[in-house]
Amino acid sequence: MRNMTLAHVAQVVDGQLILPEGMEALKNSEIQGAVNDNRKVEKDFLFIPMVGARVDGHDFIEDAFSKGALASLSERALENPSGPYIIVKDTKLALKQIATDYRMQLSIPVIGVIGSVGKTSTKEMLASVLGTKYEVLKTEGNFNNEIGLPLTICRIKDEHQVAVVEMGISDFGEMHRLGDIAKPDYVVMTNIGQCHLEFLKNRDGILQAKTEVFEHMNKNGVVILNGDDDKLINADTLGMRKIFYGLNGQEVSASEVTAEGMTGTRAVITAFGDTFEASIPLPGTHNVMNALAATAMGKELGLTDEEIKRGLEKASTIAGRNNVIEVRDITIIDDCYNANPVSMKASIEVLGKAPGRSIAVLGDMGELGEDERQLHYEIGQALEDNHIGYVFTVGELSEEINKSLSQKNSSCMAHHYADVEAMLEDLLPIIRGGDTILVKASHFMNFSTVVEAICERFA
Repeated sequence: MRNMTLAHVAQVVDGQLILPEGMEALKNSEIQGAVNDNRKVEKDFLFIPMVGARVDGHDFIEDAFSKGALASLSERALENPSGPYIIVKDTKLALKQIATDYRMQLSIPVIGVIGSVGKTSTKEMLASVLGTKYEVLKTEGNFNNEIGLPLTICRIKDEHQVAVVEMGISDFGEMHRLGDIAKPDYVVMTNIGQCHLEFLKNRDGILQAKTEVFEHMNKNGVVILNGDDDKLINADTLGMRKIFYGLNGQEVSASEVTAEGMTGTRAVITAFGDTFEASIPLPGTHNVMNALAATAMGKELGLTDEEIKRGLEKASTIAGRNNVIEVRDITIIDDCYNANPVSMKASIEVLGKAPGRSIAVLGDMGELGEDERQLHYEIGQALEDNHIGYVFTVGELSEEINKSLSQKNSSCMAHHYADVEAMLEDLLPIIRGGDTILVKASHFMNFSTVVEAICERFA
């Protein structure tokens, strides 16, 4: 990390640099990265211990030194440390301060990916497209909060030419703090859905909270917006140039969208008058939208249509995010990392296009506020509309899905359970070759165990 010497870092975090005897010269050494996990320490990294509910990172400082850390932060004095350390009041705050200072030294374009649904998939699509021309740094997984974002900024090295950073929030003010760290040159906004309603109340509140980022952008920046979203089409970007993408005649648009089962979707893409056909290896119309966002960004950064097409056609997603797994002749749609009404309905639509029997394994969606039961109830209509054959629900709120199907006299065979273990006892025996199984719930439901159980049973 250029110019990030220990002396400079100490100044940035308003901390006290402690240099053990014989190590005084290290104050002018540059850190090569910053991590809060001692298992990820590399040579000359800065270790940032954090105090959690169960684990105190300070207990791993010596282990970090043994793995080559140049220095560590600490909220308290250390006895006989193996290397330099900087005493600070709050290591989490210090991480933000370090990332903010480092970001100010960077000249590469930083792209912030924002929205209620599809941030991680869009980030992956952007990185795949831009990676055909540039050396790209992207957020790992979905490390998009006030710890994950600064850690991502600290991973940027001299060889990187573009950074794609995911920015996730759940309350007002958070995007101000993230935006102050990232200071994006470009922002891609996927949609305004129904997430975190417990705190943001309604879609207007979500729009207000997410657009806080505009106050922290490069004033010559560009905002790429989903023009099919009724809230984003009229979003105030504080005078910054807008590019709209969508399925309804936007500057970057798609036509002749054709589902190719679970293998993906084919579409004709038109961007600023240029047209090309691409086969997107991810199922669902929502992934076509993600591809359009990546196309718009690619055009803005000078990619050719051939480079964009190549990037789209090699795109992939991560575990728990609409990840298609083939086990023998069974298909699992692993989408269990998170859930909200918009993403739940999109995943059900994908399942509805699958060949063979369709099985939906659904759990509770969190942070939906006072309308949480009604929002779960409405999922029943999506299951009915997409002719899903079997539905297995788990959780107190997801019982509303089952209730909805019962009241509609649905043809779906619906079953509800209080816990995952009981559900699996009934689910696993009915699965057979040719089935497609959607596994979808908010992260706290721990539905990754469902995916693991199915894979283990049929491996």
